[in-house]
Amino acid sequence: MTATATLLTADAPASAPAGRRFDWGQPFVYLVALVIAAVAVGPVLYVFIGGFRTTADLNANPAGMPDPWTFQNWELVLTAPRFWGNVMASLILATATTAGVVIAGIMAAFVLARYEFRGRGGLYTLFAAGLMFPLTVAALPLTLLLRTLGLHGTYLGVIIPGIAFALPTTIIILVPFLRAIPDELEEAARIDGATRMQFFWRIMLPLSKPGLVTVGILAFVASWNGYLLPLLVISTGTLPQELWPLPLGVTQFSTQYSQDTGAVLAYTSLAMIPALVFFLAMQKQIVGGLTGAVKG
Repeated sequence: MTATATLLTADAPASAPAGRRFDWGQPFVYLVALVIAAVAVGPVLYVFIGGFRTTADLNANPAGMPDPWTFQNWELVLTAPRFWGNVMASLILATATTAGVVIAGIMAAFVLARYEFRGRGGLYTLFAAGLMFPLTVAALPLTLLLRTLGLHGTYLGVIIPGIAFALPTTIIILVPFLRAIPDELEEAARIDGATRMQFFWRIMLPLSKPGLVTVGILAFVASWNGYLLPLLVISTGTLPQELWPLPLGVTQFSTQYSQDTGAVLAYTSLAMIPALVFFLAMQKQIVGGLTGAVKG
């Protein structure tokens, strides 16, 4: 009995501090996180659920649940040829922009990270300063430039500026990745007879895959959801509305079906679902890529 009591007494101080570790601030943190999540997710759920409601139901009870549930709005959108034309246009723009961002970004980041030359720091700073240069500031000169080059009203007029505006973020993320790769790997590759380009293709690219996936996802989602640039370049051109990207298609559809609120909500839901699903499916790669960039 005495030995047992001694053991219990000895274990008591160890368990007491564990009980005092509870932080009463944690419930407040979780509450704030839930509120922020509700504010972010609430509008998305409202738009998605609203697509299953009739316009009369929405007018009678805007904040209620569908009564009855209807799929006519979704059928109206999915059977419209213009919707699939808008999807194809967004897919072309997002894919081409992503490819250009990844290719140009990794080449520029490789030079900035692995080459020593005069003005390297200033060039990196110039790319960093591009983060503070919004598209709205360049709207007028960009439109005039595209008209001069004959790119206004074309997909290239959206793709090329989209790549340019995404490069600062891409380089800021990729340069730390490439700098973190040990110089000993490059020296060993040179001893084995590899050139700089062979080292780039066979070693640098595989090791920087998390960063490439991250910038690719960010570029794809930004291009898919981009509205201002297509508005400036495509909506004032000669392309038919069937070849406009989805953000412009949503605007045009909501104008044409302004009295059919349920159909507009269904179109909006279908327009944002691909980018939302793609982003959620790749969120681990994004977090891993950004973490690696910070560590680098």
